[in-house]
Amino acid sequence: MTAAPPAPAGGSTRGALYALSAYLLWGVLPIYFLQLKPTNPFEVVAWRIILAFGFCLLLLTVLRVWRPFLAIVRQPRLMALTALAGVLIYVNWQTYLIGALTDRVIETSLGYFANPIVTVLLGVIVLRERLRVLPWIAVGIAVVAVVVIVVGYGSFPWIALTLAFSFGFYGLVKKQIGPSVDAVSGLTLESLWLLPVAAIQLVFVANLSGITLGTVGVLHTVLLLSAGVVTAIPLLLFASGARRVPLTVIGLLQFVAPVIQFVIGVWVLHEPMTLERWLGFALVWLALVLLSADSIVASRRHRRVVADVAEPV
Repeated sequence: MTAAPPAPAGGSTRGALYALSAYLLWGVLPIYFLQLKPTNPFEVVAWRIILAFGFCLLLLTVLRVWRPFLAIVRQPRLMALTALAGVLIYVNWQTYLIGALTDRVIETSLGYFANPIVTVLLGVIVLRERLRVLPWIAVGIAVVAVVVIVVGYGSFPWIALTLAFSFGFYGLVKKQIGPSVDAVSGLTLESLWLLPVAAIQLVFVANLSGITLGTVGVLHTVLLLSAGVVTAIPLLLFASGARRVPLTVIGLLQFVAPVIQFVIGVWVLHEPMTLERWLGFALVWLALVLLSADSIVASRRHRRVVADVAEPV
């Protein structure tokens, strides 16, 4: 018995490009959402849910994958997990839109910088995983970073922490679902579960401030109607990339989006960046460097072990 041949270099390169494209799109999303003003965050998320669901239905039809989708629908466990994933991604989307449309793009970037650290922490608490020394140090540094921001800056970074933990738990749920649910079917079901929430939000918005769709201008209407495509495309690119490249590559690429968001917040939108915030972010970045270094070393050790074990017979 011989070891399985490595994936073709072209496939890995294509996968990395898919994943990089997803993170680049996620990185520039603040600029897109800022163009949707004066629409409030709750109306944006409502349309995002409805239009993403419609776009996914179109994809299911064009790709002719209704049969696997209906097979998933007949499994109560998978349906329950997709419902939970829907709730978590709703919290993430709504919090992100509140941050982006209330001049807190820097704080949203902090949330996605902190996400890998939260994922490690949830792995220990929920999955009972054992950590090596460097990840524990990284978690400790991240906690200190939050304290520095709270004490020095005078405000609790609830947007950042909500984004980090909601996406962290979302990742845990998706891990439980595994390959049983493909990206299109998953997003379709998550959006389906959220349709009642979207309808309720639109009713409240209509009664409180009025629906803005179609009332601000042609460009605004086109951009708002594009919310479903803007939501789905990066997720599908990411899913395509994640299947083709090692997890360590995804782990390093995931910093592209928050870096772009941070740059947009500081140098494009000119949001305030005090000394305390710089110190807090610097500590988070230090924690991420330690996590990345530990991940790379662990991956290399794993490859050496596999190479030693997988000898031809």
